[in-house]
Amino acid sequence: MRARFTLLLSLILLTSCTFGAPAAGEVTSTPVPTASPVPTAGPSATPAVPLVMLVIPADMNVAQSKAYQKAVYDLAQAQSYRFVVLNKLTTSELEPALKLVIALTPDTEIAALAAAAPQAQFLAVNLAGVQPGGNVSVLGGEATRIDQVAFMAGYIAATISQDYHTGVLFRKDSPDAAAITTAFRAGQQYYCGLCVRYAGPFEDYPLVQDIPADAKESEYGAYADILIRKKVDTLFLEPGVDVPDLLKYLPSVGVLMIGTQTPTQKVSGWVVTLQPNYLEALKAAFPDLVAGQGGKAFPAPLSFNDANPDLFGLGKQDNARRVLNDLLAGLISTSVK
Repeated sequence: MRARFTLLLSLILLTSCTFGAPAAGEVTSTPVPTASPVPTAGPSATPAVPLVMLVIPADMNVAQSKAYQKAVYDLAQAQSYRFVVLNKLTTSELEPALKLVIALTPDTEIAALAAAAPQAQFLAVNLAGVQPGGNVSVLGGEATRIDQVAFMAGYIAATISQDYHTGVLFRKDSPDAAAITTAFRAGQQYYCGLCVRYAGPFEDYPLVQDIPADAKESEYGAYADILIRKKVDTLFLEPGVDVPDLLKYLPSVGVLMIGTQTPTQKVSGWVVTLQPNYLEALKAAFPDLVAGQGGKAFPAPLSFNDANPDLFGLGKQDNARRVLNDLLAGLISTSVK
């Protein structure tokens, strides 16, 4: 019995010493650490909301400025774009999300800005010297014919003036003087034919007066007085003659005005501005621009802006607009018959 117990104990000890030991010739392996898991890509960054910039002059007519801001804001909002208004734009203010720049400020460096932001479209609104191409477009790229402007000025002036007492102010030696005079007279005659006057003075209206090139702006009123003394009621102001001093003076003596640029401040005697309707043309061009289809001149035909319904009533506006449409279609000549 004691011998059997001793044998059993020896077997247990021998087994415990050899359990798990590799057999002769068995190759052991060294554990190799597994590679670190490759992180999976997280959600991509949310792209920035596209941006539309409107660059307008600080001294722009208040009502006109508000109209542009509202129109472009509405257009941008309809696309869920951001919208910013500036008076001046530099390359440092450009950003990758920039979609469109609409510039009305003359000193905007369109070419340099467009080169710095090739992903964006740039629209120059009535800015001299800007040519379409690449990512630059122009509004009103076609030249506005001064004879057509003067014709409509003559037509409208005849419809609102007592006894057709109309006149024109232009700069002396202006290259457009002859075209303006002829077309203005043609426009007046288109409305009233012989334009027979029923009371004096019996002048050959429309009357014209030039302003010397070296005249000071404060002196422009004195040259207007030459016409006013001959009972001229309505004046067409050649581009460049419509200086603030003159615009302030003429209403004080009861003279009405037709011009080509919206006055920076409201003028009581202002009848209408004859210029392309850039705002409506901008709205029409916007879809192409945000689609990247720029680099061209968008049309902006001659239109009536800033019309004063108290001086130039809605019925007269409708009649004048029909004449304008025929004029632009080439159905009416701007020459005197």
